[in-house]
Amino acid sequence: MMKNLILLRHAKSSWKDDKLDDFDRPLSNRGKEDAPKIAKRLKQREIQIDLIISSSARRTTDTANIFAGILNYKSEIIFDNKLYAASESHILSVINRLENNFEKVLLVCHNPGITNLVNYLSGSFMENIPTSGIVGLLSERIWKEVDEKSCTCLFYDYPKKNKRELLD
Repeated sequence: MMKNLILLRHAKSSWKDDKLDDFDRPLSNRGKEDAPKIAKRLKQREIQIDLIISSSARRTTDTANIFAGILNYKSEIIFDNKLYAASESHILSVINRLENNFEKVLLVCHNPGITNLVNYLSGSFMENIPTSGIVGLLSERIWKEVDEKSCTCLFYDYPKKNKRELLD
């Protein structure tokens, strides 16, 4: 059974309040514009998300909630403190523990872990997934067997991507 893994970097966060801990930073105005834009593009792909897992940092929870609303996701979002600034290996361990009844999973995380994980799983090279950047991966393996170069990249989208490129 094919597995869809959608990896999303949180939307742009605000640095207005320099007293705030990094974990507590909210979305910036640009982040609040970009996240719905990318969520709508994902919705156009008609991928029905079975599960959303997100870092519990404020900017990732805000991003996950925006996506859940636009995608009409009705289940509970799983917020995981250990995904905050997690390494690629830790994010992969979360993926490898998923139950196989979930076929389409959206994971909302941070860089550099998310970019490193996409490169590891797909065998491709992306220098940097920008804020609100999203990558769709497909694997023929069950979750616990998803590993190096076991995924095919279906799509890569981000807010500044040219609309013409999206249509090609």
